[in-house]
Amino acid sequence: MPPASPDFSSSVKLKYVKLGYQYVVDHFLTLLLVPVMVGILIEVVRLGPEEIVNLWNSLHFDLIQILCSSFFIIFIATAYFMSKPRCIYLVDYACYKPPVTCRVPFATFMEHSRLILSNNPKSVEFQMRILERSGLGEETCLPPAIHYIPPKPTMEAARGEAEVVIFSAMDSLFKKTGLKPKDIDILIVNCSLFSPTPSLSAMVINKYKLRSNIKSFNLSGMGCSAGLISIDLARDLLQVHPNSNAVVVSTEIITPNYYQGKERAMLLPNCLFRMGGAAILLSNRRSERRRAKYRLVHVVRTHKGADDKAYRCVFEEEDKEGKVGISLSKDLMAIAGEALKSNITTIGPLVLPGSEQLLFLLTLIGRKIFNPKWKPYIPDFKLAFEHFCIHAGGRAVIDELQKNLQLSAEHVEASRMTLHRFGNTSSSSLWYEMSYLEAKGRMKKGDRIWQIAFGSGFKCNSAVWKCNRTIKTPTDGPWEDCIHRYPVHIPEVVKL
Repeated sequence: MPPASPDFSSSVKLKYVKLGYQYVVDHFLTLLLVPVMVGILIEVVRLGPEEIVNLWNSLHFDLIQILCSSFFIIFIATAYFMSKPRCIYLVDYACYKPPVTCRVPFATFMEHSRLILSNNPKSVEFQMRILERSGLGEETCLPPAIHYIPPKPTMEAARGEAEVVIFSAMDSLFKKTGLKPKDIDILIVNCSLFSPTPSLSAMVINKYKLRSNIKSFNLSGMGCSAGLISIDLARDLLQVHPNSNAVVVSTEIITPNYYQGKERAMLLPNCLFRMGGAAILLSNRRSERRRAKYRLVHVVRTHKGADDKAYRCVFEEEDKEGKVGISLSKDLMAIAGEALKSNITTIGPLVLPGSEQLLFLLTLIGRKIFNPKWKPYIPDFKLAFEHFCIHAGGRAVIDELQKNLQLSAEHVEASRMTLHRFGNTSSSSLWYEMSYLEAKGRMKKGDRIWQIAFGSGFKCNSAVWKCNRTIKTPTDGPWEDCIHRYPVHIPEVVKL
């Protein structure tokens, strides 16, 4: 017998049933109040003009009662507006675009690996297998010190990389926004693995001669999710300092952290991490409302550091030969999944429509009371967000989140293309993804964006933004000379 054709009519009916359910639950109050208001309107229409006048005259107004009521209303309104959190606007941001001279094609990377690890062909072969499946393209960049054979990770070279990346991003931000250095009230710089003295934030203050009363912070050791931690810190500071501007700089300095040993768990970051950085201008000034690109809605942070496995899954240490590197555990993806689950549990009630929350609650009750084997309901986050910016930590990270959140290829396109063009730029990768969506002309007024980042410790952090205005396709930025080529097909394995 030939296989029965699928019953498309039943699937279409189920689709409309679900849409109907979502509409009823999400507009429950409206559907409840409309009949009440219609009933009141019909009763008023039934009354004659004389009855309405008599009803009005029967009401007795006392001047003292009116004054007390007015005072009470004004007091409540004042208390509400004074206690209401200040709106935090993202005015604009700028991403660093490395020069062509720093480009590292696969052939160059593998040639350097063979020369540096000439006594260890198995490590070279391991790096080649990782690179083939990494999802990176031929245009990612490494700093000049890594191009030497052997690499020269000196303090001077590391400072040089930091200056080039941070100052270039800052200069672009000043040019795009018209911001003057003296107008910066708060400065936050995050870089996980390079923490010199004086700090990177002091380096920025010295370069641009910022005010002596500026509130500056330098965050280190917090991994790839430090960018959203900086945004959270800026938000808290802007809540208590009115009429202020905050600049956040997110980067990772590669020069002093390129591993030259043979431990496989430590060689993995060499294949994925690349140059990058971003500078972001946040403000609570009402005057910035019109031109700001986005408004910050939520920041949710999850920390799994109490668990030993989670704490050690991304760990800086020395190998047997005394060479320092970042060790990535085999349990990394499982731990990231648990951290994401905890983060979703917190952010879900804040962003999901009522229909999804009700289904999730009913499924949870059913599993607890009736049958623990029931399949847990995964909320449809596509109803809460139009765009997803998933940290481009690697192909496995993006694949796992796409699968768990049931996202389409278009939803993770920005993450995959950022990984392909720029590699894993650590905490700044989220801003390259936002820039990709803008370069494609997809950001419309009212669109909601979910940024998700993972970091050592182990942390999963989320930020929710709402697009303040329809954003015109920019003529500058990191994607200006290549956006016409994207999206590109990324094969499962690139044979080297």
